[in-house]
Amino acid sequence: MKSVFAFLSFLIGTLSLHAQKIEGQLLGTANEPLSATSIYLIGIENEDPLKTTVTDEQGRFEFERTQPLDFRILVQALGYEKYLSPVYHFEASPLQIPTITLQKATETLQEVAVVGKKKAFVEQKIDRIVVNPEVLISNAGLTALEVLEKAPGVRVDMNGTISLKGKQGVIVYVDDKPTYLAAADLASYLRSLPSSSIESIEVISNPPARYEAAGNSGIINIRTKKSKSKGFNGGVNLAYGQGTYARTNNSLNFNYHLNKWNFFSNVAFSENNTYQDLTITRKYFDNSGNLASTFSQRSYIKPNNRNQSARLGADYYASKKTTIGVLVSGFYNPSHRSTTNNALITDGNGQTTSTVKAYNPMDVVFKNGSLNLNLNHKFNDKGQELTVNTDYIGYDSKINQELYNTQSAPDGSVLNQSLLQSNLPSTIKIATAKADYSGIAVAKGSLDLGAKSSYVKTNNIAAFYDVVGATVTPNYDFSNDFTYQERIHAGYVNYAKDYKKWTVQAGLRLEYTHIDGYQSGNPVVRDSSFVKKYTSLFPTLYVQHRIDTLQNHVVGLSLGRRIDRPDYKDLNPFTYPMDRFTYYGGNPFLQPTFSYNAELSYTFRKKYTTTLLYSYIDNVISETNEQRGTTYYSRPGNFAKQVSYGLSFNAGFNFTPWWTVQCYAELMNNVFESSVYTETLNDSKWSWALAPTFQFTLSKRFTAELSGQSQSKALSGQFIIYPITTYRAGLAAKILKNKGTLKLNVSDILYSNQVRGDIRNIANAQAGWYSYFDSRVVTLSFSYRFSKGETAKQRQTGASETEQRRVKV
Repeated sequence: MKSVFAFLSFLIGTLSLHAQKIEGQLLGTANEPLSATSIYLIGIENEDPLKTTVTDEQGRFEFERTQPLDFRILVQALGYEKYLSPVYHFEASPLQIPTITLQKATETLQEVAVVGKKKAFVEQKIDRIVVNPEVLISNAGLTALEVLEKAPGVRVDMNGTISLKGKQGVIVYVDDKPTYLAAADLASYLRSLPSSSIESIEVISNPPARYEAAGNSGIINIRTKKSKSKGFNGGVNLAYGQGTYARTNNSLNFNYHLNKWNFFSNVAFSENNTYQDLTITRKYFDNSGNLASTFSQRSYIKPNNRNQSARLGADYYASKKTTIGVLVSGFYNPSHRSTTNNALITDGNGQTTSTVKAYNPMDVVFKNGSLNLNLNHKFNDKGQELTVNTDYIGYDSKINQELYNTQSAPDGSVLNQSLLQSNLPSTIKIATAKADYSGIAVAKGSLDLGAKSSYVKTNNIAAFYDVVGATVTPNYDFSNDFTYQERIHAGYVNYAKDYKKWTVQAGLRLEYTHIDGYQSGNPVVRDSSFVKKYTSLFPTLYVQHRIDTLQNHVVGLSLGRRIDRPDYKDLNPFTYPMDRFTYYGGNPFLQPTFSYNAELSYTFRKKYTTTLLYSYIDNVISETNEQRGTTYYSRPGNFAKQVSYGLSFNAGFNFTPWWTVQCYAELMNNVFESSVYTETLNDSKWSWALAPTFQFTLSKRFTAELSGQSQSKALSGQFIIYPITTYRAGLAAKILKNKGTLKLNVSDILYSNQVRGDIRNIANAQAGWYSYFDSRVVTLSFSYRFSKGETAKQRQTGASETEQRRVKV
C-alpha cells in the first residue's frame, strides 16, 4: 500500500511540475516567427538572468517554474530593439505570456549598442578562439607577426615559423584568404602588416569541413578592419618605435558607401630596422667518442625591410539579395640584409686550426598582385545563400647575393679566398575557384555544400657563379631550375542541428591532389622528375552540450582529420649554401603529413575554459640536420610519428571594476619517434606555457597594461628549446573627443626574450645556438578614426584557402 501511495505521490508531483511552466512566442516586425533567439527570464531589481532558453522554429519558448515568483522577460536580438516585459507573477498553473513582437532597431539604438559594448581580449566560441588585438595597449605600433605571438597557444620561433599548441603546420589566412607563404616569406609578409589594420585573430585548432583540410595544427585567420558605415569614413594610424634601431608602421583606410556601391581601401607603409646576433657551436667526435674538433661561429645579421601594401575593393548591390564584388590587392617589399660571420675552428685539444671570415650581402625584391571576383546571392532571410569566389594571384621574387669567404691560419696568413655570386628569381602563379551553398534547411537542421579547384605553378631558378679575379664561371653544383605544378579538387558536405541543450555538427571533405615536379639538368647534374597523385577523406565532428539554461556549464567535443602538404620549394632536390659550412637542400621524396585531432572542453560561466587535447601525426614534416665531414646539411624530412597531448586553460575575469585579468596556460607532452639518417630519435618531453595580462582602468581617459609570457624547455623534433620569458607594459590615453588614441608601450622590458637551443641526434656531433634580437622597443602610436552614416553589412570574399602558405621564394 505504501508503494502505491508513493507512486501516486510521484505521479501527482510530476504532473504538477509539468503544469508549472511559463510559455510564449516571439515574432518579428512582420509577424514572422523568430527562431534560435535567446530569451532571458530576469528578476525585477536588475537584468541579471535567472534562466535562459532558445526559441524553436515557430518562435515558441518555455521556462520551468522559477523563484522568485515575480519576474520579467528580456529579449535582445540583432537588428531589433531591446524588449523588456512588464512584471509577471508566477503561480502553480501554467503561465502563458502574451505574444512578443519585436520592433526593428533604430539607428540611434544601434550606435548606442555598439559604443557601449566592451570587447574582451580573448573570446571563446564553439569552434574557435577569437583574439581582439586592439584591447591590448602593448599591441600598438607592432606588426601582425608580433601580435600573433601573444595569441593563446601560438608560438613563433626565431625563423618566423608559427606553431599552435606545440604543433607546426599552421595555415595562416588574411580575411579568409590564405597568405600562400611559408616560413621566412610568411614572416616577412606578416612583419609588413601593421597591428593597427587588424580587427581580430581567429585561432581554429580543428576547422570544420568547409575549410581546407591543410594544416595539421589548424588555422589562424587574421581579419583586417573594414568600415561598416555609409558615407565617407576611415582612419589613420601612425607609429614609431625605437630599440637599438628605429622602425615605423603606418596605415590609412577609407570607405565610401553611396547608393548601390561600396568602395573600400587600405594602404600601409612600414620600415623595420633590427638585428640578430647569432652564435652557433658544433662539436665533432671520432668513432670512439673523443672530441675531434669544434666549430664556433658568430653571425651579426642586420636586415632593413621596407614594405608597401594596398588593397582596393568595390561591392555592387545589384538587388536586395544579390551582391557582386571585386578586390585588387598587392604589396611591394624591397629589403637589404647584410650578414657578417666570424668562425673559429679548433682541434680536440682546443688549439686553433683556422679562422674564417665571411660577408654575405643580399638584396631582395618581393612583390605580389592578386585579383578576386565574388558573387553572393541570398535565397531567403533564413541564411540560405550561394557564394562564388575566383582568385588569381601572382608572386615575383628577385634575390641577388654574394658570399665572400676568407680562411686564415692561426698566424693570420690567408689559406684560401672565394667569392660565390647568385641570382635567384622565382615566380608563382595561383588560380582558384570556389562555390559554397549554405543554410539549406534539412530535417530541422542546416546543410552546407561546396566545391573548390586550384591550380598552382611555380618556377625557381638558381644561377650561381664562382668569381676569381675578373673571371666568372658558372657553378653547376648549386645552379638549378625547378618547375612545380599542383592541382587540387575538393568537395564537402556539412550538417548542423540545434537541440534544446545540444548542438551537433558533422562534416566530410574529399580532396584529390595531382603533383608534377621537374628539375632541369645541367652539364654536371642530370634532369629529374616526379609525379604524385592521391585522394583523401577528411571527416569532422563537433558536439556541444549546454548543461544548464544559463549556460554556466558547457561541454564541447571536436574530432577531425587534417593534412599538411610540403612547401613548394621543399620539393626542389637541389642543395645551395647558406654559408661556407652550412648547406640547405630540398627533398623531392617528401610525403604529405596526416593528423588526427581531438579536443574535449569545459566552459564555466562563459569565462573559464579548460581543454583536453590529443593529436596523432603521421609522417610529420620537420627540419632534419646531418653532418658530413666539415659540412652541415639542413633539409626537410618526414618524421615517422608525433604524438601530442595535454591540457590548456583560458580565463578572463574582473578582480575589481578597474582591474581586468586575462590568462592562458597550457601543459603539453610531445612525443617523437623517427629514424634520422643513421640515428634514432625516440624522445618525449612535457612543457608548459603561461601568458597573463593585467589591464587597469585609471580614469575615463587613461588605461594601463602589464603582461608577460613564459615558456619552459620544450622539444620539437631534433631541437630542444630552452626556457624563454618576456614582460611588456603600456599606457593609453583617449584624445580629440575620444576620436583619437595615444599609446605608449615597451616590449621585452628585461631583454629576456632571447632564444637558445640544442640540436640532437646528429651522428658523431653536437650542435647548439644562442640568438640575441633587438627585442626591447619603446613604441609611440597615434590613431584617429572618423565614421558617419548607418551601418552597412560587410561581406567576406576569397576562394583561396591554403596554397599561399606553402610558397617559399
